[in-house]
Amino acid sequence: MLRILRCGVFGLAVLTGLFSVTPPASAAYPDRPVHWLIGFSAGGPVDIVARIMAQWLSDRLGQQFIVENRTGSGGNIAAAAAISSPPDGYTLLFVAPNNAISTSLYKKLPFDFLRDTVPVASIMQLTNMLVVSNAFPAKTVQEFVDYCKANPGKISFASSGNGTSVHMSAELFKVLTKCDMVHVPYRGSAVAFPDIISNKVQLIFDNLPSAMEQVKGGTVRALGVTSPQRWPSVPDVPAIAETVPGFESVGFYGISAPKGTPSEVIETLNKAVGEALKDPKLVARLTEVGGLPKPMTPAEFGKLVANETEKWRKVVEFAGVSVD
Repeated sequence: MLRILRCGVFGLAVLTGLFSVTPPASAAYPDRPVHWLIGFSAGGPVDIVARIMAQWLSDRLGQQFIVENRTGSGGNIAAAAAISSPPDGYTLLFVAPNNAISTSLYKKLPFDFLRDTVPVASIMQLTNMLVVSNAFPAKTVQEFVDYCKANPGKISFASSGNGTSVHMSAELFKVLTKCDMVHVPYRGSAVAFPDIISNKVQLIFDNLPSAMEQVKGGTVRALGVTSPQRWPSVPDVPAIAETVPGFESVGFYGISAPKGTPSEVIETLNKAVGEALKDPKLVARLTEVGGLPKPMTPAEFGKLVANETEKWRKVVEFAGVSVD
């Protein structure tokens, strides 16, 4: 009887030990700072939104989300750095239309974005805005088109880099209006605005957040938005499509990670972003910079990126542009 009792106690101890093993600290994500790479300069629209979201995630998840600006090559330097990082959830990439566009625009990329990344979360959608120097004579989109056609090759447009939605919005505009304009790429729109304000470069199809900051400051003039209809936060600014039928360029912001990132990490991040987009204070801040919050599952966001990649492939081919 005593032997049976001892065996029973031993067995219970073993079972108790099996079920009370404490998982290693590394199993709790995140347990150290997370680096979030963005492909554009500080102060630009991507940077603004990234820092708003990074602060919220830092506060909610208890670890610092560090925004790192890796500028150049239309965001591809940041993408390459993220893709080559360990797939452990501690290096993330800020995803925007440039990632979908670059797939077909750049001919020698060292990665395949759709193959080498996994979608994590959608943050928001936004429009671009056509703004011109105050010294530029056109006051409407139609006047702009008329002036451009009367002065072929004499107008230059800035962009935040080759392959960005800022660049390709202008290329699409050129195709649909037959306007002849010269492209001047910069390492982010923030560094382009001094030249636009001084009329060294006449215009930019910039992301709404930074464009509106300049418009409100009176340094440039807004002519139209690139969404198919007027954008809710700027209803007084006409859609370019009202003058140029078929013109549309609506952007998206989100998060991706290197391929192989654990599904539980992706689920944690997606859930956190989803909660953020329900926070009235954070939503108000995104609305202030012109964004429309757009929560999605990882699969839904992946489908959006794939669809945008195909859409911009057609535009790149039609416009006949490429970057080596």
